[in-house]
Amino acid sequence: MFVLFGLAIAIAVAVFIYYINRIIILSNRIDNAWSQIDVQLKRRAELVPNLVNTVKGYMKHEKNAIKMVTDARKEMMSIRGDLKTRLKAEDKLTKALKTIFALAENYPQLRASENFKLLQEQLEGIENKVAYSRQFYNDSVLSFNNMITTIPGSWFASMLGRNKTKDYLEAAPTERKAVKVEF
Repeated sequence: MFVLFGLAIAIAVAVFIYYINRIIILSNRIDNAWSQIDVQLKRRAELVPNLVNTVKGYMKHEKNAIKMVTDARKEMMSIRGDLKTRLKAEDKLTKALKTIFALAENYPQLRASENFKLLQEQLEGIENKVAYSRQFYNDSVLSFNNMITTIPGSWFASMLGRNKTKDYLEAAPTERKAVKVEF
């Protein structure tokens, strides 16, 4: 009888430790995923001045587009902490960069420039890393939210004070618009 009681206590302690550790690990994974996104966004923002300098020489008549990129970068770099605000600023920078690349189509010499090509490739690589990091972040949020909203995880999350679900990173409204393709 005493052995069964001791075994039950040991199992209960093991379950307790498992759930507490799992909730902490999942929460840390979300923080790490956001940090990875942030690192890529900063890398992209650091490339923008080089892109602007490369583009300036060719796009003398596109000062508004260059200013838009510069202002969006400045705004993004100034925001600290708040995830939603930072993502809105990042969306502005993405739109501004898309404008620059669209305008570059009108400047064959710019498109042929090795610096421009290299910067464009680097920015595309970073965009791919950001997309992957966002997916990892959302997968981590899913695991965490599932853990803290199901029994018995919700009991342990309440004990830790971590029973609030995390928000997913969602596509910006502009990214949801259907693209019109014409041949």
